[in-house]
Amino acid sequence: MTDTLSSTQARRIALAAQGFTRARPSTVTARHVHRVMDRLGVLQIDSVNVFARSHYLPLFSRLGAYEPALLDRVFLSRTTHYVEYLAHEATFIPVADWPLWRFRMDDFRRKWTDADSWMSTNARTVQWVQDELRARGPLRPADLRVDVPRERGTWWDWDEVKLALEHLWRTGDVAVSGRKGFERTYALAEQVIPEGIRSKEISRADAIRELTRRAARSSGVATQADLADYYRIRDRAAVARSIADLVDAGELHPVHVRGWERGGRPLAAWRHHEAVLPRRVGTAAVLTPFDPVVWFRDRALRVFDLDYRIEIYVPAEKRKYGYYSLPVLVGDRIAARVDLKADRATATLQVQSAWWEPQARPGDAEAIASELALAAAWQGLEHVSVSGWGDATAALHAALTAHATTSVHRHLHARETAP
Repeated sequence: MTDTLSSTQARRIALAAQGFTRARPSTVTARHVHRVMDRLGVLQIDSVNVFARSHYLPLFSRLGAYEPALLDRVFLSRTTHYVEYLAHEATFIPVADWPLWRFRMDDFRRKWTDADSWMSTNARTVQWVQDELRARGPLRPADLRVDVPRERGTWWDWDEVKLALEHLWRTGDVAVSGRKGFERTYALAEQVIPEGIRSKEISRADAIRELTRRAARSSGVATQADLADYYRIRDRAAVARSIADLVDAGELHPVHVRGWERGGRPLAAWRHHEAVLPRRVGTAAVLTPFDPVVWFRDRALRVFDLDYRIEIYVPAEKRKYGYYSLPVLVGDRIAARVDLKADRATATLQVQSAWWEPQARPGDAEAIASELALAAAWQGLEHVSVSGWGDATAALHAALTAHATTSVHRHLHARETAP
């Protein structure tokens, strides 16, 4: 029996699965961070820092303003909770999940151990890097740079040392033990991952089945392509087998979502057995382009009618929406996109462009203005400015002005009525 869902119901299920129906806490603690990670499974890392680096935003989107140093303590300092790996792109994952990625590590190893592969032709560099980490413990690339042997020829080319670290990380021989600023610290996996976790054996089929299960839980309702993309699993046949196994186990239920089609034919989809359908989604949130809600562009278009493209690499004169525009969620809709920049010299959050999406409704500007004011405060900025580029800028400027006036009146009233 295949149930039928409307597109609105599917959106609400997806957002509930991602934690957008939970009330934001008044004070964010490590417990809240772990709860979000349990829901997401991974947190994608990105270096672009125009407003805030990408991995800080999913927590803000779900939890509201929190102290960024909390994320640094939980994820970036050496921790027993999380480690980095290619679980989507570069992401934070629970340390306990390291064995789930052995199949991907083994795939890299098979690819790179041929006689003519980079690791084979640079075996001396690879061995030297491993020996240094074994003798000295966790090191930054800069620490290795200081001690690179000075020999004639190009064998000790610094780029080869950096590549060795990255190759060894992908094969699981090396792990990222933390970051200083945004610079990684590398160590041998045995120096980071506990032996009981590192030695655990999980077959390729079991790992892909478990990752498919988790992708389904984090997605709420999804197609096979959605489930495969969540953890970037290229073996679509293995994903299909995993779906069939999970259906047989009662963990996934086939559904038809109205409007989810390709070439005029309905797409097969599945709903996770724990997925809930909320009556409404009453939140507003600024999303990073690398939030699981929108990171798979096919799903973003299908679920939210969001046709999204990052324009970082597009020449400025050809950009349609801005350098790094961020989708804005209002209720269960992507209502707008805003290109934000934190100008710390003037303590201003600059809305460099703002555009309405087709799903925008009257009143969305007020909800977005409130969220932008919160985003500014979260980043320690005192002002919000709005440019004239984009069809949503006038409404946002008016709403922000009204929001600021209301905030001043509220502050004055609190002073007047204080004992």
